[in-house]
Amino acid sequence: MIGDNIHPVFDKIKDRKSKEIYLKQRAKVIWFTGLSGSGKTTLASALEKRLFELNYFCQILDGDNVRSGINKNLKFTAEDRIENIRRIAEVSKLFMNCGIILICAFISPTNKIREMAREIIGDEDYLEVFVNTPLEVCENRDPKGLYKKARAGEIKNFTGISAPFEAPSHPFVEIDNSNPKIDETVKELLKAIIPEIKFDPLKEL
Repeated sequence: MIGDNIHPVFDKIKDRKSKEIYLKQRAKVIWFTGLSGSGKTTLASALEKRLFELNYFCQILDGDNVRSGINKNLKFTAEDRIENIRRIAEVSKLFMNCGIILICAFISPTNKIREMAREIIGDEDYLEVFVNTPLEVCENRDPKGLYKKARAGEIKNFTGISAPFEAPSHPFVEIDNSNPKIDETVKELLKAIIPEIKFDPLKEL
């Protein structure tokens, strides 16, 4: 509930559709979810690069980047994980209202957390990409050494080891990234995503 002294001005600023027309694209949030080490950030970065080459204006929000700034006061308790994703979803919505395509890469480990993000962003604007890389593959990669620390008890509440990860039941796209083929995977993503973000002036005007 909005407090008595809070007065949003969304109705007084230039609307989202006007900005989408200006940018010639439809704003969406492409939400990558998966275990640490599954390849979310790598794929998100490759997708952003390809979309930029196709003249789409995007912004990436990534877990480590967000937690080093706007969410640096949050820990990894169940409550703080929820707040982390709530803030990200709200920020994503603000970007989207500017006509920008958001590419989000967050573990977002539970159905409850992802459903909250979907509700904030809006069902038709939330495109969930499940990077379905098995735990053993992620742990063998361990690019940041986090699984090793988690197994040693140095990191508490680590997803996949001491905290759960719930696989999405109906993602927009599901990717098996056990044997990464980045170019092929990005092509698969583009095939699904382009129809959602493509600007059609006959429909929009």
